[in-house]
Amino acid sequence: MLSLRPSRRKLLSALAFALSLPLVLPQTAVAKDAQRIVAIGGTVTEIIYALGEGDRVVAVDTTSLYPPEATAKPDIGYVRQVSAEGVLSQRPDLIIAEAGAGPVDSINILKASGLSFVSIPSPPETSAIPDKIRAIGQAIGRAEKAEALATSVEASLKAIEDKVKASTGPKKKVLFALSLANGRVMAAGSESSADAMIRLAGGENAVSTISGYKPLTDEAVIAAAPDVILVMSGGAQHLTAEKAFELPALAATPAGANKAFLTMDGLYLLGLGPRAADAARDLNAMLYPEGQ
Repeated sequence: MLSLRPSRRKLLSALAFALSLPLVLPQTAVAKDAQRIVAIGGTVTEIIYALGEGDRVVAVDTTSLYPPEATAKPDIGYVRQVSAEGVLSQRPDLIIAEAGAGPVDSINILKASGLSFVSIPSPPETSAIPDKIRAIGQAIGRAEKAEALATSVEASLKAIEDKVKASTGPKKKVLFALSLANGRVMAAGSESSADAMIRLAGGENAVSTISGYKPLTDEAVIAAAPDVILVMSGGAQHLTAEKAFELPALAATPAGANKAFLTMDGLYLLGLGPRAADAARDLNAMLYPEGQ
């Protein structure tokens, strides 16, 4: 008898589930007319609500924490561990997902279901935010609303960029710590949303020589010499200032000497959505409380 690996059995089971629903899934819905949208990704959800179309959202993933009313929607799992069955059970006529949503098997099932599926590019650059808004607006048939919001966001981003350019003081070196494991800091290098926001706020990424998120050796932390440690509130494995500066490497940095430790809401800081300029202004004010 042919034996299937667990992952293969799971995939076939999900496919069978999808195929069992053809009579209840609105297979022929036009995306712009969709009234049952599943949003996968906190920024996707935030943008749909910012466009005034939150009532069309029937389910979201666990990263969809803003606006607060989105958290009352049915939960279809973490953005990178979405349940295909959970999505399909909501009988959506449109699925909008951030690029990178997963797992691959689940996304392939959703794409093969016959439903409208839109993947939204999410490069880690603040300059990409307006086009992200436009893409979502186009997908849900609200292009004019999206253009107005995108234009407003562009103006807000330019305002904080101009403020930073006009600053004459030295830039503070910021180390964004995503998590702490086995005594090592998982830090954000270049090509990350944390790096983009640190730069927008007028800071300098202390570890811009690395790419993405990588663990740092003690030597690398000391060599980076950050002036400030930045973490997500409630995140970074509950990394607090006390825990951070108990680490000899962090304690040996200028940030450790000055106990310079900042926290911000993760989606607000890293979501690269409509509130990015506001988040950058807030971070700028925390980095330079006396101005720059």
